[in-house]
Parts: sequence; structure tokens; C-alpha cells
Amino acid sequence: MTPAEHAAVPGMAAADRDAGEPGWFPGPLVRKLVAVAVLAVVMSGAMAVWLVSRTVGQEAMQRFVRQQNDEVELVARLLASKIEQSQKVLDSVAEGITPEVLDSPASLEWLLQQGLPAVRFFDAIQVARMDGTLSVNLRYGRLEKASDLDPAERDYLVRTLLEGKPLVSDLIGTTAQDARVMFTLPLLRGEGRVTGAVAGLLRLQSQGLLPHSLALPARSESRLMVFTQDGVILSHPDLQRVMGRVQDEPGLADAYARWRNAEQPAGSRGVTQVQPGHVVSLARVPMPQWVVARVSDSQAMLAPLHGAQRRSWWLAGAATALVAALAVVLMVWLARPLALLRQRALMSGSAAGPGALCAVDSAAESDAQFLADNPCPQLQPDPSTEPPWPRCPGEVDDTARVCAWLIQSRRLAQRSLRAAQQQLQRVLDHVPQGVAVTRGEHVELVSLQACRMLGYTQQQLQGRHMLDLLTARDGGADLARQVRSEFAAHGIFDGELPLRREDGSTLWVHARGHCVQPDEPARGMVWTLEDLTAVRETRQQLAWVRTRDALTQLMNRAEFEHRLEVLLLERARRPQLPGEALQHECGVLLFMDLDHFTVVNDVAGHDAGDDVLRRLARLLESEVGNSGWAARLGGDEFAVLLPGSTVSRGQAVAEQLRAAVQAWEPAYQGRSFTLGLSIGLVPLHLGSQDAAAVLYAADMACYQAKRTGRNRVALAQLPAQA
Repeated sequence: MTPAEHAAVPGMAAADRDAGEPGWFPGPLVRKLVAVAVLAVVMSGAMAVWLVSRTVGQEAMQRFVRQQNDEVELVARLLASKIEQSQKVLDSVAEGITPEVLDSPASLEWLLQQGLPAVRFFDAIQVARMDGTLSVNLRYGRLEKASDLDPAERDYLVRTLLEGKPLVSDLIGTTAQDARVMFTLPLLRGEGRVTGAVAGLLRLQSQGLLPHSLALPARSESRLMVFTQDGVILSHPDLQRVMGRVQDEPGLADAYARWRNAEQPAGSRGVTQVQPGHVVSLARVPMPQWVVARVSDSQAMLAPLHGAQRRSWWLAGAATALVAALAVVLMVWLARPLALLRQRALMSGSAAGPGALCAVDSAAESDAQFLADNPCPQLQPDPSTEPPWPRCPGEVDDTARVCAWLIQSRRLAQRSLRAAQQQLQRVLDHVPQGVAVTRGEHVELVSLQACRMLGYTQQQLQGRHMLDLLTARDGGADLARQVRSEFAAHGIFDGELPLRREDGSTLWVHARGHCVQPDEPARGMVWTLEDLTAVRETRQQLAWVRTRDALTQLMNRAEFEHRLEVLLLERARRPQLPGEALQHECGVLLFMDLDHFTVVNDVAGHDAGDDVLRRLARLLESEVGNSGWAARLGGDEFAVLLPGSTVSRGQAVAEQLRAAVQAWEPAYQGRSFTLGLSIGLVPLHLGSQDAAAVLYAADMACYQAKRTGRNRVALAQLPAQA
């Protein structure tokens, strides 16, 4: 090759220039990448130093806020457990006071002074009869006159006798030494009748409530306090501040006012507010409506972090320089194979001469023949409709074959999907029920029966938004939000919807929507539509409206009591066969109260609460079926009457309902809720005729279930009538 030809070949001059460089030395592209990497490391180091100086304080403040928030939550739960423990101790005292002991003052005094060790837990114990007479006034182990009883304490005893439920008093007394809290409990006979009341008092500063050690250890930069909902301080590191006002505490008055105006829930969940100069954390103790607060000086708490922050700046600078040096060395080492490959390519091109480069150019011109020369087995794209694939032996050829195979596989999958949809459409055409399949709330497939019901053709419904069919005259936008909220809360929809026919009229249907893939509504849903025209017409009649609850569509309390009375009278008039009273098949009554329902109302709002009640009504209908009657008695109270059920069968139904509600966790506003069901069960005797007595006994059994821990079934017995 002549010198002129050598110089005319592209790349030859570059090969000559690089001939004297060592094989590991990076080329121009790698050198540029190394420079960019070094610049990026330096800039990232500088940015890191700036971010550290800005974010370390914020992160430290967040950790401190979480720690302080957890602390007040823990103290609130501790106080709540103390209150609960005091109630349990009083409950043990009440269990020892039998009706016979209550009728004997001497026995009652001996029992409280010597027979019940639990009495010594309280600073004072009072026992009152049903007529309001104070039987015992035991204070600090000494019997005192009934006339010495504080009027406020007497009021709580009277309220317990009248209401028949336990109470925890507000703060009684005006000084730190005299302040006390009163716990009351009704004394009940076996049938739930109130025979008296017992009360236990604890001093505010006693070990059972708020000992002095609660606010320890005292720290100059932080104060732990407990105060009432009205702002009276109950516990403070400075004992002289006890019974003072929250408004006089620096940094706490404004925070408590904002927290109270925000309508915080009744639980012990803590809330922390960051104010200029102070961090205030508050948590509520539910039963006595107390508030636990921790007030900290933010500047004093974060002072130890400033020195560590300055040290981190120096460490970040040193780390940046070290990382930059390591990046240069590592990239040069990693780029060594690429540099050798480049040098080898230049040397090969220089040795092959112009003919080899021309061969590369001619190969580039033959890209259109690549697929014909290298076909994928059985699957290859159409060369007439797609651009040619690049040709290069090795990885490029293999990648091109795989890409061509993937494209052809996708086309085959699409054809298979269309064939499956056509087959499914043929099946739907012969289903005697309204069925629609949606994806992303848009109709994909619809049965002929659904088209006949709505008056549309299949072409008119396909691709249409499902919820757009809701008629605007019945609140279409609100109904659409209700459907979406039920899907978000329960994963399904089961209810009545008004749909707009093609002629503009309204069609009421019972719609059931289920996800094709559980918990993935976007993957598609299957809807079944049942015409409710006749049913809706029936519901418009006066009898239906008069006997049904407007929210849940269950029978109302008046209708339920009427049916119970009719059932009891019919059973009482029926001749009793020998041995029939022992069969226990006269029926059972279930009285139910939804646990933790107020939390849903307080946190998610009354619309969510109404949705919970409707879902519970549907659950009762599905579990009871045609074997009994379900009714809403009011609020979150429901009842089920099983006329021909045995006691064991009634207990099984009650357990099924309780377990179903416990497993159900509705979700509203991004938060899930755990509910429970307290159930009172009463078997019906053949001689029972008083519906009010039966309902009262069931209500008391339900109250017993709540009192013993909630979410359980309590069995009560009616006295058999002759």
C-alpha cells in the first residue's frame, strides 16, 4: 500500500497517533466520561454538604417529635390502664356484695372493713340502696355519717342508680390535697334489676391515679403534665402548679386550644405541634377525658446536634475528595477492555486496508436482506411493512431475533384475546340475565338481556362509562361516589341503582359488582343486573314505608316489636304437648350492638357510618335468610328473631355474625377500621307473652357482653312462666 492510499483510508491517521499510547490508556470518549464523573462527584459532594446543613436539623426534629409523641401516647395508655384497673377492682368489690349482705347493714360494714381486701385499694367506699339511702360511708378505713357525704359524690351515686350503668366522675374537690375521682358501679340481680350502687374514691395524687413520680424525671428543657379537658392541671413537675390552669403554661395554652378545636378523636393517639421555641405533644385519656402533654424547649433539645452537624461538614468534604479519586481509578480500570478493543479495531482496520472498510460499507447496504438470511424459527415480522433490523454478528443478531419473536408473539396473543372475547360474547348472548364486563369502568362486553333492559344496542354500550348510565334525576354523581367508596371499602358493590334507558326513562336494578382480580378493580369487574321495577313499586306502598327503616331497608323497631308480640301470643295460645317445654325449639332473640362504631363516625364522618350500617344490614340478611327476621332498633342497635331455632342454633348464628363482623375491616379516607359485635341472646319460653320483658332481657345480656370485654355473645335466661 502506498503512503497516499494509507492516508486516504479513514481511521488510519488515528491509528498512527494512538500507536505510541499504552493499551490501557483510555480513549477520548472514556476521558470525557471520567471528567464528567469527577465533576458529578464534586457537585454531588457540594450538594451533600449543603443538604446536610439544611436537613440534619429537620431530621433530628422529626425524630424528637416522634419520640415525644410516643412518650405521651405511652403515658396516656398507662393512665387509661390505671382507670380500667380501678374499675375492675370496684367490680370485684361489687361481686362480693350480695342482695342479702346489702339488706344487712352490720354484715355490709364487716364485709367492707375486713372481708374484702380489694376495698383497701380505694381511699373511700360508699354503698347506696335503690331508694337512695346511703348504707355505708367508709372513708380512709373509718365509718362516717351518711350526712357527711359530699353533694357531688351523692349526685354520682344517684345517677348510677337511675341509669344502671357504671360511671367515672369528673374531678371532685378544689385543692390538690382534696382532689379526687369517683368510680361507681350498679349492683344488679340475676335478671338485670338494679338493687343498689357501690362507689370507690381515689385521691388524685394516690398511687392508683397520678402519683408524684409520674412527672419525673424533671428536666429543665421539658415538662410532662396531665390536665382535665377544662384545663385544670392534675400532674406537674412543680407540685405548686397542680390544680392550676393550662392557660398559664408557656407554650401550652395556644397548642391545646388549636388541638381542642380540631375535634381530636377519643382514643389515646398522640398529636405533636411544632411552635416557635416549643414542641408540644398531646394525647387524650379516653375514659376520664384527661389530656397528657409534654412541652419541650426545641432550641435546648437540639443544641447537642449543632457540633455534630459541623463535624459532618468536614467529613462530607473529605469523603467527596476520596470518592472522586476512587471514581477516576475505577473508571479507568473498567474502561481498559474498551480501550484495548478500540486499539485492536484501529490496528485491524489499518492492517486490512481500504478493502476491509469497503466491505463494511457494502454490508451496511445489505441490511434489508438480514431477516431473509437469519430468520427466526416459524416467527418473523413482515419485511414489507416493518423497517429492517440492524445486522451485526453476535449480540445484535441475537437481540434482533428475540425482538422479532416477541413482536410476533404479541400479535398472536392479541389475536387469541380477540377470539376469547368473541367466544365470551357468544356465551353472554344466551345468558337470561343482565351481565356487563367492564375494564377501568368502561363497558367491554354486555349481554343481550342487559341491552334489552336498557334499550341500547351492544355497539352503543361497548366502550361507554358504566357509571355514566346512572340517571341524574336520582343524584347520579352522588351514586357514583357511593359505588366507588363501597368498592374501596369492601372490594364489592351490592345495592340498588337507577339506570337511564335509551328513551330517557329510569330503570331500577339490583346491581352486584365483583372484581375479576380481587383487590384490583382496574383489571376489570363483572356486573350482574336484576330488574327491580316490581319490587320498587311495592316499596312505594304505604305499608312498606311504615314498617321499614329508611337507611337500612330492614324492618323498624315498631314492626319488629309487633311481630314479636304476635309470635309470643300465638305460642302462648297454642296447646302445649307433653315434653315440649324441654325441646328448647321455641325460638331465640338476638340483641346486637356494634362495637367501636363511634370511632368510624368521629374519624370518617357520618356518611361512612351510614355505609357501615347498610353493610351490616346486608350481612344480617345474608346470614339469617328466610329462617328469621332482622331489624334495626335504632342507632347502631340491631335485633334478629329466629322463631323456630334452638338455643344451640341461635348461638351458632350469633357466633357466625360476630366472626363475620370481626373479619370485616372497612376502609374510609385511606384508613381501615376494626369493628366488633356484642350480642345478647335470650331463648323464648312457651309461656312468654311480654315482648318488652324479652327485649329488656336481651338488651341487658348485650350490655353484659360489652361489660365483659365486647365482641362476644352473652346468654340470658327468661324466667319460665306457668
